Amino acid sequence: MKKFTYDYPRPAVTVDIAIVTREARPRVLLIRRKHPPFASMWALPGGFVDMDESLEDAARRELLEETGVKAARLKQVHTFGAPDRDPRGRTISVLYLARVDFSQVKPKAADDAAAVGWHYLDRPPRLAFDHGEILTLVRKTVRQRQ
Repeated sequence: MKKFTYDYPRPAVTVDIAIVTREARPRVLLIRRKHPPFASMWALPGGFVDMDESLEDAARRELLEETGVKAARLKQVHTFGAPDRDPRGRTISVLYLARVDFSQVKPKAADDAAAVGWHYLDRPPRLAFDHGEILTLVRKTVRQRQ
C-alpha cells in the first residue's frame, strides 16, 4: 500500500457533545477539564477523532469515556472551525446534540474529566475553548425544536 504525505499542514478533527435535558429550564452536562489547556475549567464533553472511527462513533466514545453516559440518539448540529479556537493547534469540531430525561442520566467523571455537572443551559459557567459560542447555538437549536 502506497503512503501519501502532504507538504502542507492539516487540521485535527474533534467532536463536542451537548447533552441537554428535556425540562422547562433545560440543563447541559459539562465536564471539568483535568488537563491543559484550560485545566479545571468547565467544557462540553468531547475530544479528538481517531483515524479509524466515524464522527458519530467518536462522539459516542468520548461521551462514554468522560461521563459514563450512553446517548440513544445523537444529532449532528454544526461544525466549528475558527482558526484560533484551540491553543494546541488548528482544530475543526463537529457538534452533536442529545436530549435526555434528567432522571435517567447518572454521569460519572472519568478519563480527561476531573468532574461532571449539570448546569442550566441559560446560565452556564465560564467555559473553555469556544464552548460559550457553541452553547449559544445549542440554546437556539433547543428553542427551535421545542
